[in-house]
Amino acid sequence: MSNSTQTLKIAIIGCGGIANGKHMPSLAKQPQAQMVAFCDIVKERAEKAAAEFGVAGAKVYTDYRELLKDESIDVIHVCTPNDSHSEISVASLEADKHVMCEKPMAKTTAQAKEMVEAARRTGKKLTIGYQNRYRNDSLYLKQLCEAGELGDIYLGKALAIRRRAVPTWGVFLDEEKQGGGPLIDIGTHALDLTLWLMDNYKPKSVLGSTFHKLGHRKNSANAFGPWDPEEFKVEDSAFGFITMENGATIILESSWALNVVEIGEAKTILAGTEGGADMKDGLRINGEKLSRLYDTTIDLNAGGVAFYSGEVENDADREQRLWIEAILEDKEPMVTPEQAFVVTQILEAIYESSKTGKAVYFE
Repeated sequence: MSNSTQTLKIAIIGCGGIANGKHMPSLAKQPQAQMVAFCDIVKERAEKAAAEFGVAGAKVYTDYRELLKDESIDVIHVCTPNDSHSEISVASLEADKHVMCEKPMAKTTAQAKEMVEAARRTGKKLTIGYQNRYRNDSLYLKQLCEAGELGDIYLGKALAIRRRAVPTWGVFLDEEKQGGGPLIDIGTHALDLTLWLMDNYKPKSVLGSTFHKLGHRKNSANAFGPWDPEEFKVEDSAFGFITMENGATIILESSWALNVVEIGEAKTILAGTEGGADMKDGLRINGEKLSRLYDTTIDLNAGGVAFYSGEVENDADREQRLWIEAILEDKEPMVTPEQAFVVTQILEAIYESSKTGKAVYFE
């Protein structure tokens, strides 16, 4: 397949916050992408998206099944609530479309498994929108890990901590549609990043705790305005202790509301036999040389593509560019469905462990 002249025809299913905030603006910057169809259960949202981001004559739908009948569409972006990710992605793959599905992969492990199997069965590409892998600090740290600079990484901390930033729009507080709160919303990013940097996708056991301690409060301080306690059906914080088959340990911390001062989202701390790394204050690397300890902050502003082109590519734009390239050049996407499946598997195990009070063991 030629990668120099071909243009991919892309359809957006779900024209809400994440589509407008990430997918459509970044796709609009890709010369080999054309947004030709838009679907949303609220027709006005799809019409607005088509007017702003679509090609001339872009089609508008309220039923994704009707959209999938269009054989000219090459790629589907699924930007709907979590409970419909699997159903729409599987149907899109079976309609002979490549699929980028927004994170998390699915609400349940069973649904995620259906997506993996559909991608294998159809031979179409499937990726999940874990855009934090595409940040400059993440990509540089990945290179260090692959070069063995940290040695054998046996401890990872996946951090997604907000003090008071509960999303009060959309269906974020609806357990039925989302499957959970901060754990499945932002904890999923931190876990994906940590597993990817450690290159370790073989969990052995999970012990988890979830809390709904602050969500019942009225008129609470919150970055997005007070939440409605009657609507707050999900946890406000969640924590997991994950043991991998090779003995490595990952600690996952996530919250929308928690009484802590030190916050950080989609960050990781790694400790290996040769060195360590964290993203708490820029990208810091630590270790020992000549019987002395050292730590250094990496300057991620020097050099790179921006030096030559005068343009800086953000992580969302880079995510879309590399996704388009993966399709046109027939390469594996940077986020594979098998990797994203393990993330969902662990998240579900944390919720299950919290409900039962027992560890969850994987076969």
